[in-house]
Amino acid sequence: MTDEELIEKFRDLTTRNYAFNLIVRQYQQKIYYHVRRMVIDHDDADDIVQEAFVKAWRALDKFQGNSSLYTWLYRIATNECLAFLAKKRKRFFLPMVDVEGELTVKLETSDMISGDEIQMHLQKAILTLPQKQRLVFNMKYFDDMKYEEISEIVGTSVGALKASYHHAVKKIEQYINAL
Repeated sequence: MTDEELIEKFRDLTTRNYAFNLIVRQYQQKIYYHVRRMVIDHDDADDIVQEAFVKAWRALDKFQGNSSLYTWLYRIATNECLAFLAKKRKRFFLPMVDVEGELTVKLETSDMISGDEIQMHLQKAILTLPQKQRLVFNMKYFDDMKYEEISEIVGTSVGALKASYHHAVKKIEQYINAL
C-alpha cells in the first residue's frame, strides 16, 4: 500500500488498528536498525522504537504528507534516540566521551551483536564520532539515504550534511589506519 492509502485507512476508525499494524510491519525493522546503530543495546533500541511508534500513533492524524511516511517516522525515531542519549548523559552526569565509551563496552560484550573483526572496528570507529556525524554517517552509509532525505529528518542543510559525512569518513579512516 502507498503512504496515502495507509494514512487514509488509519484515519478511518474502522480500519485504524489494521492500518497502523501495516505501518509498523512495513517500517519497524528499518527504524530499529537505525536506532540500534546509535544506541548499540538491543533492549534500549527496542524501547526507543516502541516509544517512537507510540508517538507516531498519537500524531498520525496530524500527518500532512509534506514528507514520506518513512521520513516522518524516521524523524520521530531519531528524535527519540537523541533524547535517550541526552537523558543518559544527564542521568549519569557523563560527558559525551563517557557515553560513547559505555556504548563501546556494550558493543564488545553484547551477544546480540555479530560481525567479523573488521565490522567490529568499523562500529568502534563510528562510536568515536561526534553524535551528529555518527547520525549522518549511519543514515548515509548503512541506510543509503539521500542527503535531501537526511536534511528533512535532522533539519540541517544538504551542504552541512555533506561536510559532516566527509569529516566522519575521514575520522573513521584515521581510526582504522591507526589500528
